[in-house]
Amino acid sequence: MERRELLKLIALATGTAFIGGDLFLSGCKNAPALGGATFSENDIGFLDEVAETIIPKTTTPGAKDAAVGTFMTVMVNDCYDKKDQQTFHEGIKKLDDACQKANNTSFMKATPEQRTSLLTTLDKEAKEHAKSKGKDDPNHYFTMMKQLTLFGFFTSKPGATQVLRHEAVPGHYDGALPYKKGDRAWAE
Repeated sequence: MERRELLKLIALATGTAFIGGDLFLSGCKNAPALGGATFSENDIGFLDEVAETIIPKTTTPGAKDAAVGTFMTVMVNDCYDKKDQQTFHEGIKKLDDACQKANNTSFMKATPEQRTSLLTTLDKEAKEHAKSKGKDDPNHYFTMMKQLTLFGFFTSKPGATQVLRHEAVPGHYDGALPYKKGDRAWAE
């Protein structure tokens, strides 16, 4: 799977264009002077838990196995503009506050069911935000978190080799490859 194709799939899954994708596709070479707020170890742990709620470990690795929290911090610092960096950082607190309001507990202490319910609600909110968002309106923080989770996981070694089917050197083209329900997608 090529980078551009993955970015299109992430856009379909989240209902909006990949945030920071233009800088990422150019290798972040043209990134503006960034230097946003730094991420603490607690922030990275928090982001790992958010990502793990989105892609939990089952019989295959989860987002924490791919260190998606750390990946998010690199992408935010290197590929987001200052406005999106600020939105992302503020989003960590907003997500935790939303969990406190909905469940009377922090996200880190919430049950898996409470976390899933909250993120499902935030996903719906983010999609509505994307529909009504003006050109100069900020992106929704949860859209950023979800996009980076999907991108970070499926481009990681565990995601690409243990969840997706992976051939280091692809073989011949087979346009009629049989598919059985439950087969994994391909990563190339």
